[in-house]
Amino acid sequence: MEVNMQTITITLSDDCLAQLQALAVRFGVHPEDLVRVSVEELLTRPEDAFQHAVQYVLEKNADLYRRLA
Repeated sequence: MEVNMQTITITLSDDCLAQLQALAVRFGVHPEDLVRVSVEELLTRPEDAFQHAVQYVLEKNADLYRRLA
């Protein structure tokens, strides 16, 4: 069974990208794979846990999102 894959583009600050790259090196994977696995993990969490994670990320990055808008 072939799975149809799509590509998305996200914008990260230099600091976030550096942290992502460092984590990827630490885990021995490509940064893109780390992000994909993280997204898949979020999508498989129960609804309440997912909503809590989304709220945390939005609050943590609120200032960044305002500056990017």
